[in-house]
Amino acid sequence: MTALHDWPATALLAAYQKQELSPVDVMQSVIDHVGQWEPHLCATYLYRPEEALAQARASEARWHKGTPAGLLDGLPVTIKENIATEGDPLPAGTAAVTLVPAAADAPPAARLREAHAICFSKTTMPDYGMLSSGLSSFHPLARNPWDLSKGPGGSSAGGGAAAAAGYGPLHIGTDIGGSLRLPASWCGIYSLKPSLGRIPIDPPYQGRAAGPMTRSVDDSALMMQVLSAPDARDSMSLPPQEMAWSTVAATGADFIRGKRIGLLLDAGCGLPLQSEVRAAIEQAAALLESAGARITPMPAFMTPAMLDGMDRFWRMRSLTDLQALSSAQRDKVLPYIRTWAESAEGMSGSAVFQASQQFHQVRLATVKACSAFDFVISPVAPHVAFDAEWASPTNDPLRPLEHIGFTVPYNMSEQPAASINCGYTAAGLPIGLQIAGARFDDLGVLQLSRAFEQIRGPQKPWPQPPKA
Repeated sequence: MTALHDWPATALLAAYQKQELSPVDVMQSVIDHVGQWEPHLCATYLYRPEEALAQARASEARWHKGTPAGLLDGLPVTIKENIATEGDPLPAGTAAVTLVPAAADAPPAARLREAHAICFSKTTMPDYGMLSSGLSSFHPLARNPWDLSKGPGGSSAGGGAAAAAGYGPLHIGTDIGGSLRLPASWCGIYSLKPSLGRIPIDPPYQGRAAGPMTRSVDDSALMMQVLSAPDARDSMSLPPQEMAWSTVAATGADFIRGKRIGLLLDAGCGLPLQSEVRAAIEQAAALLESAGARITPMPAFMTPAMLDGMDRFWRMRSLTDLQALSSAQRDKVLPYIRTWAESAEGMSGSAVFQASQQFHQVRLATVKACSAFDFVISPVAPHVAFDAEWASPTNDPLRPLEHIGFTVPYNMSEQPAASINCGYTAAGLPIGLQIAGARFDDLGVLQLSRAFEQIRGPQKPWPQPPKA
């Protein structure tokens, strides 16, 4: 039998409804499993098993009375460390931050609690969320369950590792340049970066989105029913809209027929595409085409100047943040981050302005390139998971963003984009297919993801904790 910690959320809810399973048994299974994995993965922060069991007992009582209190009642969930939870500090992955308890739940955490999910742990991230790795000056080094010598990706590092390792079915992270989709790709899970404002978040800023991290598309769609509820604290949130998230589970392969899908195999900037990644994406495109999609190869629309401009602007933003710290605090920041940020010293106002304009240029180019298609597919990243101890795929602070050419465009254009597993390397490392849709078509991205999930067939068995 499948262990309870590996059950999808949709199946757990059905079993709770029939009183075939108890949230207490499920939570205990998750706790036992976390105990086996966590010494190796270091995915959790503020892990609270006893509090989780108390929540599970309360949920069990509600289900026994036939009065569940919310859509996610009794389902274990983790929350990325930088999403505020009332009373808990927000270190932002760095030892430089003064730890102060958050005054209130941020919108995603509030929605999960209102739905009575069991929020049993936060998950780890790198310094300031500025790395696509699990390297942090505050948290222990996070690792990838598929290969402990590799990193899980980032900045939603702990969330990706936790989902792949089976720390329950539901996890939530954030993304400003690929921080959901990169760990999803490298950990073999599913994640949706929604349209900007679809999931309210606080604080909001350009490109930032929260999104689900799960093992299945259905479970992400389930989370969207809760996370997409309105919250006035997000000044960039979309107007409330009824969306048929619950219909995703019924989406069949026939959804693919007739869809115009662009195939992007050249990011136009950054690292070259590894041959095994290219082969997996081409195979995914062939599967979609065999199911009736019209696949059209696309030319690159990003440029090195665009990526470089965003990089330089983010360096200056981070330098400004570092300069606000005391010298003792700055000394605690990862050296990689300091070297990267401090390289912006001496930039002129004109140079900063020109760099800032590249964000809009990316938006214009992305919307124009995608306008002829219903969806665009591509690699999530040009390569698979890299060494856990490295800060980035190049491990060079002056070449830090060479891997986000496929992901960052959709943060700037506000389009939804997902990562779904589409294969493995010969060494067994997962490869993610990115599916991007038109702005606001989050439901369509989930539906195409669900259809692809069916024609793709089952994934490899999930990794198991090392033998004691």
